[in-house]
Amino acid sequence: MNKNLTLVARIEANADTVELVKAELLKLVAPTLEEAGCMQYDLHQDNENSALFLFYENWENRELWQQHMNSTHLAGFIKATEGALKSFTCNEMTRLP
Repeated sequence: MNKNLTLVARIEANADTVELVKAELLKLVAPTLEEAGCMQYDLHQDNENSALFLFYENWENRELWQQHMNSTHLAGFIKATEGALKSFTCNEMTRLP
């Protein structure tokens, strides 16, 4: 059985904080790609709604992703964007054969 974990994180900024949120999301990419277990960490911005961002992530396993969730750079993002997000959802996914 495949123990890899795929995550789809949907982040929507408030209309007046799009550039702040985008800058803070971009800061997450390099350090996250260096984390143990991170196989893919792609950031996307919607072509029609610039306030909508999506991370497509692949991790070796859930435990290593949980370490990412407790990282200092993610804590910094949460602090820097406090009150700037309209919504945030994260779906844990399993790839089907």
